[in-house]
Amino acid sequence: MNTSIKRYTQVEDRELLVEFRDALTDQAEIIEHHVAELRRTPDDSSSIAALFRAFHTIKGDATICRYELGVKLSHPIESLLARLRAGEVAFSPLMAEAILLALDRLELAVETMLADRPREPLRLDALLAGLDRLGTEQGAGLDTSAIALIEAVTGFRPATAAAAPTPNVEAPRHRERADDLAFFQSMALLLEARSPLFKGRTERLLRLASETNLRAGRPIDPVQLEAAVYLHDIGMMFLPEPIWLKVGALSDAERETLKEHPGFGAGLLQRMAGWEDAASMVAQHHEMADGRGYPRGLKDNQIVAGAKILAIVDAFEAVTLKHSHRGAGRSLLRAIAEINASDNQFSSEWIAHFNGVIRRMVEG
Repeated sequence: MNTSIKRYTQVEDRELLVEFRDALTDQAEIIEHHVAELRRTPDDSSSIAALFRAFHTIKGDATICRYELGVKLSHPIESLLARLRAGEVAFSPLMAEAILLALDRLELAVETMLADRPREPLRLDALLAGLDRLGTEQGAGLDTSAIALIEAVTGFRPATAAAAPTPNVEAPRHRERADDLAFFQSMALLLEARSPLFKGRTERLLRLASETNLRAGRPIDPVQLEAAVYLHDIGMMFLPEPIWLKVGALSDAERETLKEHPGFGAGLLQRMAGWEDAASMVAQHHEMADGRGYPRGLKDNQIVAGAKILAIVDAFEAVTLKHSHRGAGRSLLRAIAEINASDNQFSSEWIAHFNGVIRRMVEG
């Protein structure tokens, strides 16, 4: 991160930054609403005016709260919206994606600053440079700059850029132990049925885990990995439902109870011949590369590869669900950003393979 970005992301007054975060949350809802309206009716002057006011308010709040990044980010968007309001440029879906991405990165930057997490994975320097170009572009160049901005910040070409489709390669599934796998899958689907929020979760996790393994050259036995995907959270069903289905924050006691769940799934697999590798994956899927995970506090080189994949895809699913109210596109990009900004929580080698899978998903 360059020197100017570091200056923009210094916390001068924590209380003021918290105030800015709360105000930003209010404006984000307004912006999301009016961007959605413009997607339906691109010439809606009231929505264009409301967007301009929202970013003008964000810039003003950032100035009052001495948060320079908020000012630097809001200004080019405000300029772009002024030109849109004057009829100098036309609204486009790519403009919408760029605006929402900038808003999302601003929110995430505030969160990382308050949590004292690294800001480098957010690519804020590329974001500001791209917004400066976007604020002055004309005609077709505006969409071209929007594509370049999105790709520079996220690493992915936006789907609306009409990229050439890539083949959807389905990871091969070995069925040597078809009966066992069918049983494991039925258990996973029972767990999934306990909450409407879990619908389709098993298949999504299996696809991401299998394709990440495939992209790496399939170093993990796909059958063992499939079994681990099915049973990694099955232990939740042996815990009190108010804990594992709780929407709000957990108490310390509840959090400790929740840590018991990998042991149940691993224990089941350990007692069935031929599933030892899957058992290790399930037992270790909440371990972290920096040793802060559970249940044993293992570090990167002590954790089996399958558990590293499970940790990434499980966290990705959880973050996507957390932000699902913002729409599929934004929740996906937010999850990608948070996973990549998690410092030493995940294995960097497997994050790289996972990003390759997600890139294909986004571009497809």
